[in-house]
Amino acid sequence: MSNAKVLPLELADGQGVVPCCPPLTERPMTADEAQTAARMFKALGDPVRLRLFSAVASHEGGEACVCDISDVGVSQPTVSHHLKKLKEAGLLTSERRGTWVYYRVEPSVLAGMGRLLTRRAAD
Repeated sequence: MSNAKVLPLELADGQGVVPCCPPLTERPMTADEAQTAARMFKALGDPVRLRLFSAVASHEGGEACVCDISDVGVSQPTVSHHLKKLKEAGLLTSERRGTWVYYRVEPSVLAGMGRLLTRRAAD
């Protein structure tokens, strides 16, 4: 069992996913919201991690075996390290199937990231 912290994304009644934080243009973030968003962006701030995240997110079926996404120009142990960091930031989940580990980007994470970076609709 992992002790990784996950972004606190919640379901809203009839509205889908509520991001960890409000859109940046809505109001200033609280300290907790800023810490959560910073953890997410810090994980994506490394080019190898961003490539791995993109490879998983864009993979057919919405999940990728580590064997399919490890060609990012670094050694396999380094790939594992970066995937672990993405999991700790709450950006990926994983499941072991036999000898391989499959990674998935939770749809709520993508939705939350998108809502954080969009303008709030005019009332």
